[in-house]
Amino acid sequence: MSDSSFDYTLSDSQATPVEPLSPRAFDYSAWGEYEESCRERCRAFWRADSGVLVHRRVRVAEVFAGGCRSSEESLARQLGALHKSMAYKADVPNFLEPWYGIGTIASCFGAEYRWEACQAPAVQPTCASVDEALARQPAPAAETPIGRHTLRMIRYFLNETRGLLPLSLTDTQAPLNIAGHIVGLNNLLTELMLSESAVRSLLMKLAGLLDDFNAVQRDMLNHTAVWPGHGFASCREFAGLGMSNDNAAMISPQSYESCVAPADVAAGSRWGGPVFHSCGNWEHLINAVARVPGLRMVDAAFSSQTDPAPNDGEPFRDGFAGTGVVVNARIVGSQATVMEHVKRLRAPGMKLIVVTYCETPEEQAAVYDDIHSLWS
Repeated sequence: MSDSSFDYTLSDSQATPVEPLSPRAFDYSAWGEYEESCRERCRAFWRADSGVLVHRRVRVAEVFAGGCRSSEESLARQLGALHKSMAYKADVPNFLEPWYGIGTIASCFGAEYRWEACQAPAVQPTCASVDEALARQPAPAAETPIGRHTLRMIRYFLNETRGLLPLSLTDTQAPLNIAGHIVGLNNLLTELMLSESAVRSLLMKLAGLLDDFNAVQRDMLNHTAVWPGHGFASCREFAGLGMSNDNAAMISPQSYESCVAPADVAAGSRWGGPVFHSCGNWEHLINAVARVPGLRMVDAAFSSQTDPAPNDGEPFRDGFAGTGVVVNARIVGSQATVMEHVKRLRAPGMKLIVVTYCETPEEQAAVYDDIHSLWS
């Protein structure tokens, strides 16, 4: 497949095949030394106004599909990923994640998972309108079947690894994404145009439910917690709450700032500030997102192999250089492809994490050296 096109035959364009590894077989000593060797670079970067780090993401496709149903299978595959990642030259370590679908807060409104073979779990909307969702008395996520399973998963990961490995919160959906799971996206976007104040109230309500469940998870994770979590380069030296905000790509900058951003800030404030992700091209939102109070990091895809609607580097360079906000740039592709996009993102005052998916340790080492040479 050419670097210039997206391969639709792949179930996960960013995945790396790994050999599962049991908790007993994992080399915790080697991992501890490896992670410690990265921490000072991560700490210095996080405190600086600009700079660059490289993260070789080892994402396991099955973990984010049907394999999430089994805590044992998920952990074994992720331990295989951690083991494999140590062979690739990078600055930011990989981490474990108790991923169990994206319906966690929707479950507060009665949503349950529907499972199809080899697929990630799906949820159906449980409310016909925003007003109906506002009138509901939602259950705490920790008391729902999905929430309880997620907490059991965290407990299992911690027990089996003896609390020695970095672990993030489960996949955190932003309030706007959550609202689409509860009301249905068509209805939600229509009501955003007709009754923005009601949508804003719902998003703030969801931010509170999200914050409560994140606090429960954080108390369990304790010293193992890494931030921002999920799809972002994350470590114990970083801060902020990573949230998937994909539905924002379909709304205007004005609607994002007036209706959506306040809930993102409310959800992220306790954890060091909001961190923004959207799949697809969200260049039209850059200026609005850059103005979000306390924003710590943004994430985007920058090659056609990463996403069928990738972003151009220059708008992100112009929008975030000099702001102190980290751009987490996911770039699937060859060494030449990665470097092409890095050069388009590079600028004085830019704070950049380049996320790579090089197939071999040798190619990764060459890419790593090339990237850092641009900042030397």
